[in-house]
Amino acid sequence: MKYKRMRPGANALVWILVVVAYAAAAATIVIETHDPEYRDLTRVGHMTIHAPDDLRRLGAAQVAALYRARSGTPFSTLAPGSTIRVVWPDGSAETIRVTDPSSPLGAAPVPGTQQAPGR
Repeated sequence: MKYKRMRPGANALVWILVVVAYAAAAATIVIETHDPEYRDLTRVGHMTIHAPDDLRRLGAAQVAALYRARSGTPFSTLAPGSTIRVVWPDGSAETIRVTDPSSPLGAAPVPGTQQAPGR
């Protein structure tokens, strides 16, 4: 039985496509809370990274819930362990990890990811 060998570049191309697809799937979603669809959320209004942890968790959970609701697949979007980058109305930002999509406190700020406005 004869085996045909692939061209040398074809194997590299396959690996490049795998890496790019993985990077795109693992990319963090950025949610700008000053956008019209998030601006009027009750827990987001005047949120900053200096707000207490519990308030930021509530705001982040509300933002994540709205993002989930607006997606085409709300039950698989932002599964536990997913991260989102939230830009608060004052321009400060932080990374949030989804812990429990069914809980009002279902998101938690990732320590050390808070950035003041303009950074």
